[in-house]
Amino acid sequence: MTARGSLTHHSSDLHHRAEELAAHLPPLLVAAERVAATVSQGVHGRRRVGQGETFWQFRRYQFGDSTQLIDWRQSAKSQPVYVRETEWEAAQSVWLWRDGSPSMSYRSSDRLRSKIERADMLLLALASLLIRGGEHVAILGTGMPPATGRGMLIRLWSMIEAQDQKAKTSYESLPAFESLPRYARVVLIGDFLSPLDEIREAIGIFANQGVRGHLLQVLDPAEETLPFSGRVRFDGMEDEGDVLIGRVESMRDDYLQAFNRHNQGLEALAKSFGWSYAIHHTDHSPETSLLALYLVLSEKTGD
Repeated sequence: MTARGSLTHHSSDLHHRAEELAAHLPPLLVAAERVAATVSQGVHGRRRVGQGETFWQFRRYQFGDSTQLIDWRQSAKSQPVYVRETEWEAAQSVWLWRDGSPSMSYRSSDRLRSKIERADMLLLALASLLIRGGEHVAILGTGMPPATGRGMLIRLWSMIEAQDQKAKTSYESLPAFESLPRYARVVLIGDFLSPLDEIREAIGIFANQGVRGHLLQVLDPAEETLPFSGRVRFDGMEDEGDVLIGRVESMRDDYLQAFNRHNQGLEALAKSFGWSYAIHHTDHSPETSLLALYLVLSEKTGD
């Protein structure tokens, strides 16, 4: 056998082994990895301020900075005192959370993924992207320490599965308080249809710790358009009870106005804490929202 033939045979063996490995992985995880791989093709290397040795930029000295960071040569050129900032080469932790409450099980059509299915996909695909970039990740509410490595994705998936089982008897639509390191980052994924006061209280606790956050609202398209007509019974998914509407179209305008006010309030609330906010619809592909969220997370922290 020629060397070329041997190489081809070896590549074929690796391909078959990869297929066998993928066959034993949970379908959700396989799909999330596929989405992450697609998005990663459009992502370049990341650079952030931190404890690395590669020079990043100069900035003015601030109270609390170590005097060892002062660059005396640069400071001698002008009046202000400057410090050297370097690339952040140590991994920075990101805590992930997604709403597992019953309302997330909604889908308006059998052709669409439910909100919880899409949220799980986005969380795992984002975790895959972060791990590819050397980040440490963890899931809020599990008590697990942040970790990295490809095996971490299996752990994340198993924890999500466990949370899904718990959600069948729980109606918590917002994350519970958890003490996090200052300047940590959190990504919260859910429909965020709770009252704005409750959302403000939940994320305010994190923001007051100095935590930077990102809200990704996952919605079924019908929730924003109310496309139904005629006599419709709406079933409450979280013990709200059922409502029978005789002519849905007669209340569509009022519903849409109320829904838009809620979402505008949610966006304003996020901005008031310095957090980012975006909407993802389950009838759209996950790649666009995932790339946008990953790029937000990749931004260099402010001086």
